[in-house]
Amino acid sequence: MANNLVDNASVGHWAKRCYLAARQMMDDALRPYGLGATQWYILHQLARVGPTMQRDLVDLLQIERATVSIVVTNLVRKGLVEQVPDAVDQRQKELRLTAAGAALWDELPDLGFIRKIAFSGFSDAEIETTVRVLKAATEQLQQRSKGSKA
Repeated sequence: MANNLVDNASVGHWAKRCYLAARQMMDDALRPYGLGATQWYILHQLARVGPTMQRDLVDLLQIERATVSIVVTNLVRKGLVEQVPDAVDQRQKELRLTAAGAALWDELPDLGFIRKIAFSGFSDAEIETTVRVLKAATEQLQQRSKGSKA
């Protein structure tokens, strides 16, 4: 019997659908500012954490190095981020918000409304359980995909 491509009762199906719906709301909220979600995540990192090595964004955001490079290039072109060569290895770049980037960050809407909409009607305990289960499942899958055998 052939596998069904979509199992509407699976956790994975609904986790992905929830992610995509939230991502769409995020894109809609950011569109008036000329930003996409990945650009927002990079600005968020720089605004909340501070200067960050560009290479570190690959793991932080779980995206390909080429994608990070394209997104950063666009942010630099918009004047929102600057790349500073690392003192030790000039090929490596540290990213920093520019004054224009900091000013735009202050204008951006608080995207916490997306979480409020998605999880209204659920108790804190239900949300904590959901996070715990999805985190554990993700870690187990990542361990298995790295070649460990259970």
